[in-house]
Amino acid sequence: MINFDAEVDAVGLKCPMPMLKCKKGLNQLEKKGVLKITTTDKDAKKDFDFFCKQTGHKILSIEDHESVTTFFIEKS
Repeated sequence: MINFDAEVDAVGLKCPMPMLKCKKGLNQLEKKGVLKITTTDKDAKKDFDFFCKQTGHKILSIEDHESVTTFFIEKS
């Protein structure tokens, strides 16, 4: 299990809301802080991957469980 500093629930939200909630969650963290975000948005993987490549944040883990995907993202 990955330790995290903040958690965001974006289950049931459609694009662009999971991304906006992710940005807001990361903004509240210190550098190297870890955000746990859960979503059911099927485009979240490519959206978060692109976002992290553009911003320098790092996806530490992606976990799929039924229709829910959980991301652990480290703030750069």
